[in-house]
Parts: sequence; C-alpha cells; structure tokens
Amino acid sequence: MSFSLNPADFVHLAPVLFLTVWACLVLLASAIGGGHGRHYGLLAILGLILSGLGVALSWVQHVQPATDLFAGMMVVDRFALFLDMIFIIAGILTALVADAYLEEHRFTEGEFFALLLLSISGMMMMVHAGDLVMFVIGLETMSLAIYALVASWPGQRRSAEAGFKYFLMGAVASAFLLYGIALLYGVTGTTNLAKLAGVINGKAGEPLVLVGMFMILGAMGFKVALVPFHMWTPDAYEGAPTPVTGFMAAAVKAAGFGALLRLVAGLFSADAWTFGSTGWINIFWVLSVLTMTIGNISALRQNNVKRMLAYSSIAHAGYLLIGVVVVGLDPSQMGAVLFYVVAYAVTTLGAFAVVAWIGSRDVERTTLEDWYGVAKHHPAVALAMMLFLFSLGGLPPTAGFFAKFYLFKAALSFDSPQMLTLVLIAIANSVVSMYYYLRPIVAMYFREGASAPKPLTSFSVYWVLGITSALVLILGMAPDATLAWAAQALMGG
Repeated sequence: MSFSLNPADFVHLAPVLFLTVWACLVLLASAIGGGHGRHYGLLAILGLILSGLGVALSWVQHVQPATDLFAGMMVVDRFALFLDMIFIIAGILTALVADAYLEEHRFTEGEFFALLLLSISGMMMMVHAGDLVMFVIGLETMSLAIYALVASWPGQRRSAEAGFKYFLMGAVASAFLLYGIALLYGVTGTTNLAKLAGVINGKAGEPLVLVGMFMILGAMGFKVALVPFHMWTPDAYEGAPTPVTGFMAAAVKAAGFGALLRLVAGLFSADAWTFGSTGWINIFWVLSVLTMTIGNISALRQNNVKRMLAYSSIAHAGYLLIGVVVVGLDPSQMGAVLFYVVAYAVTTLGAFAVVAWIGSRDVERTTLEDWYGVAKHHPAVALAMMLFLFSLGGLPPTAGFFAKFYLFKAALSFDSPQMLTLVLIAIANSVVSMYYYLRPIVAMYFREGASAPKPLTSFSVYWVLGITSALVLILGMAPDATLAWAAQALMGG
C-alpha cells in the first residue's frame, strides 16, 4: 500500500497537534524553571484556549467531514469536534481549580499541567481516530497521563495506591482491547474502521469477529466504568487529587463514551452484530440496568462525598448507556446523547470543584460530617453545590433534568416494550438517587459544625463555581441552542 504525506492533513488536525506540542512546551518550561509556581497553570490554560479557537474554526470549515486524513488514520467531523470542545472546556476548568488546589496542598508542579494537556490530546486522538491503531495510540496517551495524575499527590499513600490499582486494571483492559483488534485484523486484514465495517458486515456468525467485538467493547466498558468493570472507580476517585477526580468524571468519561459511540455507530453497526442473541445491543441493555442500579444502591451507603460521587458517576454511565442503545437503533438520535454528555460534564466539574474548595492543607474534608454548617458560613458555595446535586438527580430547572428528558424521549421514540422498560427502570433509579444527593444538602443546611470550615481562598475556584453554576442553569432553562449544536455533531465515517 502506498502512502503519500499531504501537508493539508496537518492543517485539518491543527488543534490536536498544537495541544500536543504545547504540552511538551509546558513540560520543558517546568524542567527549566524548576517545576514550581502558578504560571504553569496559566500557560496550560492559554494553550487550551488557543486549541479551542482552532476547534471552533474547524467546526465552521468542516460542514462536510474529512475522512481520509493520513491515509484514513484520522478523521475530522463535527462529532469529534463537539467532543473536542468538551475536553478543552473541562481542561480549562480543571486547570483553574488545580492552580489553587496544588498550591494549597504544596505540590505545585509544572508536570501536572503537562500531563493534563497530554491526556486531552490523547482524548482528541481517540475521537478523531479512523483506524484502530490510532485509536489505541490515543487511548494509551490519555490513560498513561491519567494514571500519573491519579498518583501525583506526593506523600499520600492512598494516591499512589489508587494510581497503581487504576494502572493494573487499565493494563488488563488494554490487553483485551489489543487482542480484540488482533482478532479483527486476522479475519479482515485491515484495521481501518471504514474498511473493517464493510468487511465484517458480510461475515455474520463469524466466531472470531464476535469474540473480537466483545473484547473491544468490554475494554471500553472498563474505561467508562460499566458494571462489572467498575471496581476501580471508587478507589481511584477517592485517592486522586480532587481536581483530577473531577476531570476523570467529566472528560475521561466523555472520551470513553465518544469512542464507544463511534465504534457502535460505525464499526459494529450492521444488523448482524447489533441485534439477535449475539448482538451487542441486548448485552448493553442488561449492562445499563445493572450499572445504574448497582451504582445508585452503592452510593446510598457512602459517607465520603468523593466515593458517593464516584458511585454516582457509575450510575450516570448506566444512563448514558441508554443513549448508546438508542444510537444503535437510530444514529440520528446522537444529539440527545451528546447533550447528556455536556450536561453531566459541566455539573460534575462544578460538584468536584466544591469538594476541592472545601478542603484545606493536607485535609480534604470529604466526609459528610466535615460539611456540617457550610451553608451558614459560605451560603453562595452551598447554594452552588445544591444546584449541582439537583442537576445530577435530574430536577428542573437544571441541565440534568433536560439531559434525562431528551435521552428518555429519544428512547421512547421507538415502539418497543424493552425500551419502555429500560426508561422506567432509569426513572426509578433517578428517584432513588435523590436520597444520597440530598444528604450533603442536609449536612450543609441543617447540621451545625463544630467549627467553621476554612476552605480555599482562590478567586480561580470561585470563577469555576460561577461558570459551572451559570452553565447548569442556562442548559436547563435554554437548552435549545446546545441541543441544536449536538444534533449537528454527526459522524462522517
């Protein structure tokens, strides 16, 4: 096979390439400057803003997708660009919180922000991948950076333990992914997604394709924390520095579901692999029920806010899996799923920003008892947290309400008793979840603390809380514009 390098391909992928180079520059500046100082966070934010401008320009230019970049290794379509913007916004908000958090907890290292940028560049490579080889490169770029970020808290044993557990589980998932890709390549002789889809469509009942498909989908189930691949989530979320936890819950989950949607709507979209006793859609129906139910029931028992939000993240993965099933039935329903991703990302970033804000040096204050009396001393932050928890629970007039409304509406658009049952189970789970979302609110408003908490005093954290609160309300009261953009974010190959 001949391959000729087209310089125009670099222009199409300028935001991804720029962010990768910028991450290296931040790392180099950290090495030269000694690694300490708050200017590395500002430098990372500048790079993210410039990359975001490139993504916005690319959105305007790519009304029609470009699917043959670098001999089909990469694609640029509005689906990937929409997710790119989610990653960049999540990165900016995370860097703003981390800037103050790292200084308070005495590990203001430039490497942290370089890893943050590298993880985002990996996410962008994942969702732009037109070939399984590039998909793996993007996935591992993201994963290795996240493993290091989880374990980045010096002197904290639980951080190192969480990073090590996450790394071991991730290595197993990567092995499954690579073996599944090897099986597909062995049957078809190609790793290009478009060519693979065309070949395996005519191989109904091929055992190697079936095994390879489920190995790949199982590996992605680990990345998005589906039951029974969720065991790493509570420990990793609790042990990681809180800004990293929020970034994982928002951006990493968005990247995982973005990649999963590209696989099921493109590679495994044929009826032979979607429906029937060996189709993935029936398996995902069951996993959706198990994930949302086990996630919510496990969260009921948690007194640690970070672990509670970790199980909440698992439950929301179950809700999002409804969207994956919907897209498998009708790819034109992608807009409702992407709107849910946006709403959840903004809400969870705000919630974890509050968790990061309430802690002080060497003590994160993550138990419910630590939150007693917060509303009395810090009413604005308590109000913001209540807004985020209501959004996670799906109460109006928040972003979470309309996210669930549009997702459930898309599922009910099919005249199917199975989809009706799935939506009813999801609604019941949403009702159950309100119990544990109300517990921090009760602690803040109706319990008296022994002493007033002394949280972070950085304006950057307050900016994040203000921005995320405003977005949760705007997406809840005026969702049409974002939903229209999400509806334009269709795949191009």
